[in-house]
Amino acid sequence: MSKEDEAPIVLSVAGREVKVTHPSKVYFATAQVTKLDVVRYFLAVADGAVRGIRDRPLVLKRFVDGADATPFYQKRAPKGRPDFIRTATLYFPSGRTAEEVVVDDPAGLAWVANLGCMELHPHPVRSGDVDHPDELRIDLDPGPGVPWADVRKVALEVRALLAEHGMV
Repeated sequence: MSKEDEAPIVLSVAGREVKVTHPSKVYFATAQVTKLDVVRYFLAVADGAVRGIRDRPLVLKRFVDGADATPFYQKRAPKGRPDFIRTATLYFPSGRTAEEVVVDDPAGLAWVANLGCMELHPHPVRSGDVDHPDELRIDLDPGPGVPWADVRKVALEVRALLAEHGMV
């Protein structure tokens, strides 16, 4: 059987069924970490991960061909999602809208991991009040060629600035 023909595995997560398609697909080649390994990792850290994203619409950053491949961003919730996946409607200045995924529990986390989402990108709003952010997130993603030591320096500068304003 080829990997394309590989049968999905169904995980029982807190009473919900989560299908993992192509479970032996390699996501991290050097360590031979598979898609199923990634889903199981997300379940192992679900308490903390869900705490940070619960009730927040997510932009899905999908690494469908593994961690070394180019990912793509998906704002709109995929069709055919399980009934336990909620969505929230976000409104944009252009007048357009997007129904975005909201993950509230470990089953939802496993489902987005199955989509190839190895990074979580929640909006700073709650699903019931998308017009009023309730937190500030500062993303310090280094660009190509930026050493991690520089990112640490910037993080410390940002922390000092926020502390000056009583925000930490």
